[in-house]
Amino acid sequence: MNSLPDIQSLSLAQQVAQMVVVRSSGYLFDHQIQYPAWEPPAARLQHWIQDLGVGGVILLGASAGELALRSQQLQRYAQIPLLIAADIEEGVGQRFAGATWFAPPMAIGAIARQDLQKAQNYAKQKGAITAQEALAIGINWILAPVVDVNNNPQNPVINVRAYGETPEIVSQLACQFIRGTQDYPVLTTAKHFPGHGDTASDSHLDLPILSQSRSRMAQVEFPPFQAAMAAGVDAVMTAHLLIPSLDDHYPATLSEKVLTQLLRQELGFEGLIVTDALIMGAITNRYGATEAPVKAVEAGADILLMPVNPETAIQAVCDAVAAGRISRDRILASVERIWQAKAKISRGTQVSGNRSDQAQPLSFLGHLAQPTAISTVTNILRDSQQVGGSLPLRSKPLQNSRQGRNLIIVDDILTCDVLGRNAPAVTLPQQFGYQLQWVDCHTPPMPRDHNERPIPTLLQLFIRGNPFRSTASLTDVAADWLQRLLTDQALEALVIYGSPYTLEQFLPDLPAQTPYVYSYGQMPEAQAIALEVLFDQIESDYNLTEFI
Repeated sequence: MNSLPDIQSLSLAQQVAQMVVVRSSGYLFDHQIQYPAWEPPAARLQHWIQDLGVGGVILLGASAGELALRSQQLQRYAQIPLLIAADIEEGVGQRFAGATWFAPPMAIGAIARQDLQKAQNYAKQKGAITAQEALAIGINWILAPVVDVNNNPQNPVINVRAYGETPEIVSQLACQFIRGTQDYPVLTTAKHFPGHGDTASDSHLDLPILSQSRSRMAQVEFPPFQAAMAAGVDAVMTAHLLIPSLDDHYPATLSEKVLTQLLRQELGFEGLIVTDALIMGAITNRYGATEAPVKAVEAGADILLMPVNPETAIQAVCDAVAAGRISRDRILASVERIWQAKAKISRGTQVSGNRSDQAQPLSFLGHLAQPTAISTVTNILRDSQQVGGSLPLRSKPLQNSRQGRNLIIVDDILTCDVLGRNAPAVTLPQQFGYQLQWVDCHTPPMPRDHNERPIPTLLQLFIRGNPFRSTASLTDVAADWLQRLLTDQALEALVIYGSPYTLEQFLPDLPAQTPYVYSYGQMPEAQAIALEVLFDQIESDYNLTEFI
């Protein structure tokens, strides 16, 4: 990596540019870009890095192998080493295929209710594995852990991304994750300050308003952030929330009262303050593309994550300095923190980016999805899984291949990365005579034919909180199907992947003998483990390593 220049040698525009992190596709070619509204084509991205000198890139999409090449490409564009970030709350494999994909954090929280020591060990192992794999493919900034306390079951955006519903559990597990990363030169991030767990709307779409008192937040929301700071977290990400008890005018991301007075001065945080994505509806719908970055810097943010237009954002902040709204010292303070962070990650050389590894371009593969990582994923999934009813459903494949229906309900099969033709949720039930049927947001309502003969049905639900996609309509569809199958006495078994709140909602309606399996994970290995239990299969018959 290139060395860091003297901050004073940079122009104001260059200093402000270092405060900007832009989004990029992890894929190597423009025609592979999946989100063109947010991900620039190669020439524009190169211009932002090479000519404007933006300080970092947040990546999404592609395989881990492609990402290893992409990160090297981006670092070569830069005159000053880049922060390369990713939202990898569930491990590198959550975003980049081929690496290790863990169950959501709440799975470890569920284990903690039975065995806190085991859960702490899992959280620390997860942190270490995530850090090692991130570095292997060139990521040096982990946008995790989530330290929100998910005390609102209706939360559409945090949900299973949180470790739990109490500040004690969240604090202990998040700190162990942070400690697990600390043998590696990576940055970690506690998010979303001052606490996004008690919301019922999605800040990606609009601005949530929280009515909690400051004293309540001091008891519930603040402690996990304080614990993460004490554990050495490098950055804190802001939340796009309006909390009148803290600031009755500006959302936290744009609030000097929240970021400077509370986070910096009262809680004593000295690391990086990074905004949540400034393209999110909660901010852009109200403050626009140029005022939002200026307000965020005024409030105390060091990093402007994903501004609508990086060039106009940089110019707007420079204009604010020229007009006297923002002091030059304020900019220098942020860049000094950024330099401290970049100095930390430069202590070690990226596994895929050092000279010795360039002679062996596939060397990063030895750091991904290793047996220890696979074993940890499997153990977390098994230890957090819930089962009930009369199990197994069937232990021998049926000769007649048209005995039943495998009904899978998912929000959008076209964008679903956990289901495909070889996914266990599809293939394993086929061995037992269940024929596949999808239901998603594109499926037209099916009129009920009262003369229709009921079909024995395995119902599999993929429901969890996801940014930009409310689960309310999907849950309603699933509830309608469940009631229809129960009325027809056609429900043979229920499998839920994702939100435990869905299980809590549906469980009272299930007859006591109806088999059910619940998994926090939705990825293929979670499907395989859940269906092994349902069909009484031995692991050797269904190799989990195929799905890591």
